[in-house]
Amino acid sequence: MGKAMERIIGMRLLIVTQVVDQDDPVLGFFTAWIEELAKKTEQVEIICLKMGQADVPKNARLYSLGKPYSAEATKSTGTRIRYAVRFLKLVWRLRHDYDAVFVHMNQEYVLLAGWLWRLLGKRIYLWRNHYAGSWLTDVAAAFCTCVFCTSKHSYTAKYKKTIRMPVGVDTERFKPDERVKRISHSILFLARMSPSKRPDMLLDALTQLARDGIKFTANFVGSPLPSDESYYEGLVGRAGTLGFDGKVTFLPAVTKESAPRIFCSHEIFVNTSPSGMLDKTIFEAAACGCTVLASSDDFALLAGSESHFNSITELAERLSKALANSSGRSLSAVATENSLTRLAEKLVGVIIGKR
Repeated sequence: MGKAMERIIGMRLLIVTQVVDQDDPVLGFFTAWIEELAKKTEQVEIICLKMGQADVPKNARLYSLGKPYSAEATKSTGTRIRYAVRFLKLVWRLRHDYDAVFVHMNQEYVLLAGWLWRLLGKRIYLWRNHYAGSWLTDVAAAFCTCVFCTSKHSYTAKYKKTIRMPVGVDTERFKPDERVKRISHSILFLARMSPSKRPDMLLDALTQLARDGIKFTANFVGSPLPSDESYYEGLVGRAGTLGFDGKVTFLPAVTKESAPRIFCSHEIFVNTSPSGMLDKTIFEAAACGCTVLASSDDFALLAGSESHFNSITELAERLSKALANSSGRSLSAVATENSLTRLAEKLVGVIIGKR
């Protein structure tokens, strides 16, 4: 199944996801996934919890469960029940319009409708890549034909039905840009600002660099969830007391349109997420020509030990060496192997193979 893979006539897919919005700073990338999957299937139905700005392909139809996008929706039991009822009604109403289901990230949808899809004879595919999981994850997986993840340290990697996948980077969008000047001795952290992403680990490493008199600037780009506001405020406050003298800046989350330029303007990208997550931003940064340092053991297998660190001290050492080497280390081949095109081909290939 090569790059010129034609659209599969008769292949009708239901995609279920949390957000469809090209401007969403966290999940905006998924609109590109939809476009790529639509190229390879006859018809795509999409159900999302929240809908923002999105132009779906001609052979795709988008349905929103109606959660307000710009405001914090209530988390009451009544509201969740309403969304669940709307979801099940759509699953049933569209039952003649899809043959297989691809659920992105949220196991809750499989827990809600897995029994119904099985009764209807629909094949179920769940994408879930995270080090954490529970018995509910196991129940959701039991309904599935296959489970997809990118990391061997993901909770879902343990199932016999799990298939490892490329990360899915849009290499047409994320690539070096000669029009953008890289800032000398610059470090970038781009992620959701939450304890699970461990931005404090980089802040500690930067403290060691500053103490050693090493020249650098660092930008932390990302916003917290409402539940992580106090954590984020503490992080910013702590940076202010460490005496970085303007070397460290905190900026809000950006859209997928703005992200390539930000990657291209920095020399070094740091990702401190634990193994099992394998964040897509690692590969986006590599595709844009950044020197990448990551704590993920999975990434170490792909990029080598020079790009890996296990501790704050080791991160500081890796940063010191990278800052001294302005030419950097190209990891573009790693990004290409994890392109969105390769992912879509493999996803559809698995789904077709299970027909």
